[in-house]
Amino acid sequence: MKYFVFCQTDLLLQRHADGTYAIPDTEQPPTPVKPWTHVMDVECGQGQPGVRTYRLDSPVDSQSMPGYEMCPLRASYYRLTEADYLAAGKCQELLYWDQNTRFCGVCGAPMRMHTLISKRCTECGKEVWPQLATAVIVLVSRGHEMLLVHANNFRTNFYGLVAGFVETGETLEQAVQREVGEETGLSISNIRYFASQPWPYPCGLMVGFTADYAGGELRLQREELSAGGWFTADRLPELPEPLSIARRLIDHHMAGGR
Repeated sequence: MKYFVFCQTDLLLQRHADGTYAIPDTEQPPTPVKPWTHVMDVECGQGQPGVRTYRLDSPVDSQSMPGYEMCPLRASYYRLTEADYLAAGKCQELLYWDQNTRFCGVCGAPMRMHTLISKRCTECGKEVWPQLATAVIVLVSRGHEMLLVHANNFRTNFYGLVAGFVETGETLEQAVQREVGEETGLSISNIRYFASQPWPYPCGLMVGFTADYAGGELRLQREELSAGGWFTADRLPELPEPLSIARRLIDHHMAGGR
């Protein structure tokens, strides 16, 4: 049984002698489990076997547990198989949901697990399920050029794509059009679905689109963006990490995709 063990957003990995990493696969939890620790059973789907996940109060010390180390969830993308990285993301989302739904939002009574992905209030019976924050992200092209922006909340100097959360009552395409208009002042056309990606930071779903520039002058919304402009493949700023759908959209455009 694979155990996805987290301390906050860091994941416990087993380090092999050849320098590779894996998720601990043991009959029992790889770390001591306290009486109040909630060990969750998780179904990963797509033919993958079930796994278990739980949260630690403090990180594992590699000196006391040789062969193990903590790794940020984002960085684990470069150390794990794609299937294990996606499973880790799902486990982190469920742990986040579990931690934030301990009490009923209607009557305040304790919540208890009802199914693997639902809870029921012990008093009023209200049921809750994990919720996703749905966001759209779009690559806007103008011939060979693409629109890249630097958001105020980016931690480094990379440039990404226009993105934002879907609002109540919107279609995904309406959200794309609104976000581009609000953040850049541009109008777009020919909005096309590209792909989607779970984004467990902490519980998002990114839905990717491409679109064509239709008009307007670039006017950045300074509350959201600090920089932006039109770029070509031979003149690029620092780009997002390969794990992101933003990078997949950019690579697709540079490869001649539409």
